[in-house]
Amino acid sequence: MLSPSLKIAIAQINFTVGDIPANVAAIRKSAVHARDELGADMIVFPEQIVVGYPAEDLLLRPDFIAQANNAVYELAGLVDGIALVVGYPEKDGDRLYNSAAVLHQGAVVANYRKRALPNYGVFDEQRYFTAGDKPCVFEFNGAFIGLTICEDVWHPGLIAANKKEGADLLLTLNASPFNSGKIHQREDVVCSQVREAEIPLVYVNQVGGQDELIFDGASFVVDQRGDVVFRAEEFKEQIGVVEFVDHKPVKGACAPLYAHVSSEYRALVLGIRDYVRKNGFKGALLGLSGGIDSALVLALAVDALGADQVEAVLMPSRYTQAMSIEDAVSEAEALGVRHHTISIEPAVAAFNGMLAGLFAGTARDTTEENIQARCRGVILMALSNKQGKLLLTTGNKSEMSVGYATLYGDMAGGFAPIKDVPKMLVYRLAKYRNRIAPVIPERVLTRPPSAELAPDQVDEDSLPPYDILDPILERYVEQDQSAEQIMAAGYRREHVERAVRLVDRNEYKRRQAPPGIRITTRAFGRDRRYPITSGYRGIKG
Repeated sequence: MLSPSLKIAIAQINFTVGDIPANVAAIRKSAVHARDELGADMIVFPEQIVVGYPAEDLLLRPDFIAQANNAVYELAGLVDGIALVVGYPEKDGDRLYNSAAVLHQGAVVANYRKRALPNYGVFDEQRYFTAGDKPCVFEFNGAFIGLTICEDVWHPGLIAANKKEGADLLLTLNASPFNSGKIHQREDVVCSQVREAEIPLVYVNQVGGQDELIFDGASFVVDQRGDVVFRAEEFKEQIGVVEFVDHKPVKGACAPLYAHVSSEYRALVLGIRDYVRKNGFKGALLGLSGGIDSALVLALAVDALGADQVEAVLMPSRYTQAMSIEDAVSEAEALGVRHHTISIEPAVAAFNGMLAGLFAGTARDTTEENIQARCRGVILMALSNKQGKLLLTTGNKSEMSVGYATLYGDMAGGFAPIKDVPKMLVYRLAKYRNRIAPVIPERVLTRPPSAELAPDQVDEDSLPPYDILDPILERYVEQDQSAEQIMAAGYRREHVERAVRLVDRNEYKRRQAPPGIRITTRAFGRDRRYPITSGYRGIKG
């Protein structure tokens, strides 16, 4: 007689795109742990775990796909005594499917092909995959189990279709990327659909950073009433187990969900850590100005990598205020980071001297300001090359939106942690970090922000105040509202026109910026892809 009890392990693990041997080894290690330490009968892994998600155009390489498919059959014989549910790119003839295989006793006992392929925002699945056309329900230990993959559960009817096929419970394999508030949205959608279909569901999500994307984990189990009865932690690897008795989940531990700013901070830390670790850098370095942006990036980098793996460089000029140097030193010392001071004045003087003849008869303008920023970029890139450390840029989303940055200057670097963080959120994140331990001086949080490239310069000389600019940018960049709609919402014409014109004419700069961590619903790059050469203007005339 088959047992009415079933223990399902949830493998919320961090894997590396493209490293199939390492991913297979991690799958095997997790399965053995779940079997021997947790007593699990089955372990469920995230979407596409064999190759990592998103593998992008690696999926167009026949050799890569062949290796992935061979790995699935290899996995089937690697672990006895536990069933494995793994995601992989399944090749069938000339078609590729986003599939989930059930491996047990040396064989593939069931296989499901994802039916709903997302093709919006950061997702390009229709570029690579063919959609499946039928549900998959298999029997295991006396239970009939249905399979779905990520986007499937966001579409009404697909959960119910599995119940109609006889499923007692449902497994869904996911690679659902983070943005602020996403976990609440996921749970609301899934719980609503489960409540309607009255079938328990196990939602397994990956965790870790992959280029711009962060996967936050927060895997969960929902009972047939639509109530969450188990939740894994956010932003951490975890293998949990949930017992099903008579096809119903037994209530387990539910990790709490972080508040928004705390969640965003952890996402940024994880993104830095995994980008440095997975790309083999020896640590990170950054230019420390004494301003709010570099102060936040320094704290994030130390929390991600440890103080011994982070280096800060102060690069004052004749326009750098004494308090900026004092604050930068204070930040570095509070976080225990090695720091150096290199004046840019000799380099700036040399460049100005070299160009003096060609600049004769012209007025001083942003050209001379940008020379200063580019001298700093050369210094930082030289140190990055020499030491094998990743150079972190410190520009925020507000600056990237309007082009308030210098190509080959403060934009020079390998990774832009706060590229998708609006300026006002930068302040909230800094205040949050200071509540953990005070590492950013109070006057950095209160003084007007400045690039310090000219006498008495502040950002508001060139831009609307950030508390006005940020909501305008959110409406124009993230919500695609027109200038007229934004003005109708109460924003002054001069502020809207100024912001929109700056956004429109600076796509060429953003295209050359380093990759950065996505935390909003519309980041530059994967989410928002505008032509550089374009006659479109958000402001007419």
